[in-house]
Parts: sequence; C-alpha cells; structure tokens
Amino acid sequence: MNWIQSLSRAIQYIENHLIDDINIDDVSCQAYTSSSHFQLIFHLVIGMTVGEYIRYRRLSLAALDLLQPNSRIIDVAMRYRYDTQESFSKAFTRFHGVPPSKVQPGKVKMFHPLSINITIQGGFDMSRKLIDDFYWCNIEEQNGEKLTDTEKYKIIVSWAAKARGLNPGVFDALTEWVLDDSGWSDEKLAENEQILMQGVIARFKEQNAQLRTYLSELESSGVVNPAVFQALERFDSELSGVVYDKRLQEVVTKVFSDFSNMRERGMREQIAGNKTGSTGTDSVDLFGYINCLKDCDAGVQWALFMPDMVERLQKDFIVDSFEYKKMPAMRFIGQEGDDLEKMEVRKKLFRVLEDMNEYKSDFAYDILFMHHYGLGVDVGSWHGVWGRFMMAETPVPEGFLYFDFVPYNDGKAGSPYISQFAYATFSGDMDALHAREGYDSDAMYDVTRNIMLGQGVQIPYPDKYWTAEVFLDGCDKYSTAYMFSADL
Repeated sequence: MNWIQSLSRAIQYIENHLIDDINIDDVSCQAYTSSSHFQLIFHLVIGMTVGEYIRYRRLSLAALDLLQPNSRIIDVAMRYRYDTQESFSKAFTRFHGVPPSKVQPGKVKMFHPLSINITIQGGFDMSRKLIDDFYWCNIEEQNGEKLTDTEKYKIIVSWAAKARGLNPGVFDALTEWVLDDSGWSDEKLAENEQILMQGVIARFKEQNAQLRTYLSELESSGVVNPAVFQALERFDSELSGVVYDKRLQEVVTKVFSDFSNMRERGMREQIAGNKTGSTGTDSVDLFGYINCLKDCDAGVQWALFMPDMVERLQKDFIVDSFEYKKMPAMRFIGQEGDDLEKMEVRKKLFRVLEDMNEYKSDFAYDILFMHHYGLGVDVGSWHGVWGRFMMAETPVPEGFLYFDFVPYNDGKAGSPYISQFAYATFSGDMDALHAREGYDSDAMYDVTRNIMLGQGVQIPYPDKYWTAEVFLDGCDKYSTAYMFSADL
C-alpha cells in the first residue's frame, strides 16, 4: 500500500473518532508505520500536523453543534474532548474569531475533511532517519488528559532532559551528512533540501510553535520559567536564517535564498561546522550553522529542566545570593603550582598581594582562578591560579602570573578575559558544598552554571571561559562563593 492510500485510511480513521480520544499510535497504525514517521509524512504531504488537523475538524463540527437548538457550550466542549469550557472557548475563539456564545449561522469557519485522490510514484527514496532520530516533543499526546498545570509542565521538563542527552549526537550526524560529498550530487540536491529545510528546520519550527502555545497556556499558573520564551525566540530567529553570529550571516542568507549554493564544498563546511560530541561540548575548529541550531536547541531544553535540577543539586546547602556583575577592567595576579597546596606557601603569596593595597580592586578576596587558556576542556588542560583581582595595569611582582580582564569580548581565545560574571554565595554543610561525587565538577560549580543555563545567560565557552572559587574569609578557610564567566 502506498503512502497516499495509507494517509487516506488514517484520515478516515480520524473522521470516525473525532468525538473519541484519538491516540497518535492508533492513527499511525492505519499507515502501518511508527508514530514519529507518520507525523513527518503527514506534515510534509498535508501541510499541517496531525494535531492541527484534528483540532480544526473538531472546532468546525463544534460550531455546527452549537447552532442546534438547546445546545450547551459545556456539552459541546466535553464532546470534542476539551478538559474545560474555558479551554474550549479559547480554542474556539482563536479558530472562528468569535466566542462560542456568539456563533451565528453562515458566519462560522469550516475546515472540511481532506480527500486525497492521487497516487505518487517515483520521487525520493532516501530514509528520513536524520529527522526521526531527534527526540521530538509530542505535546499532542497530552491532549485530553486530566492533568494539573504543574503535572503538564513536569512532562515537558522530562522531555527536555531526555532530549538534551540525545539530540547532540543527532546534530553531529547531521554535520556528517552535510559534509559527505558523495551525497551532494546535482540529482540529490532537491531531496537534500527536503530533508534539511522542509524536514529538520521546518520540524523544529513546528515544535517551537507548539511549545510556545502550550507553555503560554500554563504561564498564568506560575510554573513556567520565563527564560524559555526568550530561548524559543532566539531559536526561531536562527531557524528563519537570521543568525546572531556575524561570521555566518552571509553564508546562511545565500543558502536560504538559493539552496543550490550547497553544491559548493566550502559553503557546506560553513553550514555544517564541526562535531561537538555526545554532550555537545567538544571543541570545534569551525563553528557552523548547525552548531548554532544545536546551541539553540540546548538553550530551550536548559531553560525547561535546569531550574528543577538546581533545586535537586542543593543537598545540605543553599544558595544565599545570586547576581550578575559587570566589572571594569581588572588584572588578576597570582601564582600556580603544586607547592601552593601548602598553607604557609599560599599565605606568603597573599601577604605579597596584601602589601599592594594601593592597587586593590573592588573585588578584593582571596581567589582560586581556574581556566583553560581559551581552549575547550577536551583539549586544554585545567589551570588553577591562586591570587587576587587588582586594578587594571597593576605592576606584576617578580615570580607572579597575571591575566587581564576587560568589560568586552575582543573575539580572541584566552586572555584578556571578560570582566563579567555570575556571582553566587552559599551556606550550609561545607563538605556538601564542596562535594564532587554526583556533579560534573563540584557542587558550587554545577549549581552556579546551571542557574545561568536556566536563565538563558550566555557562557563564553570556550574562548573566554573561566571560573573562580572565592574565599570570603581568607584562603585558610573554606570557599563559600563562586564566580562563573558570562557574556552579558
């Protein structure tokens, strides 16, 4: 059975069950395929999602039912599987332009059943596996479920956490596909445009639109992290070809205006970028458009699940304060070496800096400054430097290192670093506060970073990435504050 016949069967099944709970798995069974693959084909052929088709048909029939004598809005809402009269009224008004109470004969918007009367032969035979492998958020599966706003949001949060673990690898596969010269002959160009533009990019646009609508309906209950809407806006911009990275603006504009530009290997390299590994954090020599999309996808997911993660990470300690600081130009002066593990050596270092009181900065604490010289953690070794932030241009004592910090990003890897950062202070059990087990680095690092990710704040990784433990009571006591580089 070809896809046209299968889609016709699925549409007829939907029509026969519009007043029932419609499960996407049951619909896709009519096409003898998986639900994810069916939804993709349905969208490509019909031009809308399965959920949209069902919603349009139900709202059309609901209007006809409301025109019947003695019809009650609540009864019609329940018949067409809406949880409440309020949610039905909102959907009805958006579709028809008038509320259910004011529906009139001849003034309703009708969406009629689709009928497919052609058979498609030939065409593309390449698998859309690249599209199917992304962990898509299927909000439609929640329609009709009796859930609280909190429960609905938790389901979206759970999806986001799973997607963050799976999608980086699929983006890497997408990069490999774009760079595979054997798959970009003239004969395959149209098919590849379908996969990348009408497949991957269009599907992400669709998902973002569904998420925005769904989350907007939950927003009034206070469960939604507002940062997710900014992340969705940024993602939509990139998906539309309006990229934030100036280095990519020209090439992306060319490809979006004429996909045949993808014949050129150099053009595809800038679109593909480099692979970043299963966690999406490996270093890259070339940052491409797919890297941008990968980061935007991560941004949406971080905004959804990071706030909950931050709460779970705080075991026997709490965040007392959290803020972002934009400091003037500064100079960090200190020393690096194994002998600084000895307290007497460390104190001697800070006595030298204490004697330079006339150069003291507005952030005069004992610091363990950590960085990778502007390299990713997968290629650049960790460096820990004990010292203090001093005023810009402070003379450097003999035997000391220094790193300059400026209020702007000069676009180059490494020093000067950016004098902008998140600043968190903590209290509680000191052993718990400095625990490493169960954390990517340690408790203070993970919590500070994850708050930033949940708020959509840009971490300048790897070029200007640095962190620092702050010893508010001196280097001979526990550190109880943390600094994390930001590009504000």
